[in-house]
Amino acid sequence: MPTFKLTLAYDGTDFVGWQRQAAGVSIQGLLEDACRELDGREVPVTGAGRTDAGVHALGQVAGASIVRRMRAASLVSAINARLPDSVRVVDASEVAGTFQPRFHARSKTYRYRIWNRDVLSPFERRYAWHLPAPELDVEAMAAAASLLEGRHDFASMQSVGSDVGSTERTVFSSRIIEAGDPSPEAWSTAWQPWKDWPPGFIVYEVSGDGFLRHMVRTIVGTLAEVGRGRHPVAWVRDVLDAKNRSRAGPTAPAEGLFLVRVDYP
Repeated sequence: MPTFKLTLAYDGTDFVGWQRQAAGVSIQGLLEDACRELDGREVPVTGAGRTDAGVHALGQVAGASIVRRMRAASLVSAINARLPDSVRVVDASEVAGTFQPRFHARSKTYRYRIWNRDVLSPFERRYAWHLPAPELDVEAMAAAASLLEGRHDFASMQSVGSDVGSTERTVFSSRIIEAGDPSPEAWSTAWQPWKDWPPGFIVYEVSGDGFLRHMVRTIVGTLAEVGRGRHPVAWVRDVLDAKNRSRAGPTAPAEGLFLVRVDYP
């Protein structure tokens, strides 16, 4: 039975998140429904991560085994024909039957978009956190973001009530990208070129070996507190050392968060 690695992009606004739930429409549920119609049987679909309600993806990864013999390119077209326009399979490749999207992942990269001006573009209302003036101190946010790199206990950055074996995670890269950043690696941060970003458009990018529930959104909320001048840069270290969610900043809204890619060995 061929197993396929599926790369997906979706606008998460209207969904309850990745994971199938008792009520509401999920990305996993849509994929499993599409594969069942295509394959004539129940097809379990596993994902690399459980994006929450309202969170988007440019490069979510899923795995599914299909009895029906078909080429990867044909599978992309066949599944997309059975999905809403807000969810697309952008690539498929045949992989070993032992492939597990979540446990075989080497790293994940997320980006969070902030609109730091008084008036939010109506075309960005689903895809950015609107933080009106005063202007955020981007340099302070960037310095605070860099303190998160390395191996740390991120207990202060996970949602209350989470149940995980360990709250230690390794962050490979944690940085702020501002409008007009001339570095080539910033060009693909949003779908428009960096030179077209409006003033006040800020992107936070983080890559790591794994993330706790609401970890990225809590990091962003914490960095925003530094950007607003409510805490110094070094406060981020104190937050980590506390290992207490109440010491960190607020959880940033879901709409600004994108799962950009999942990397494998």
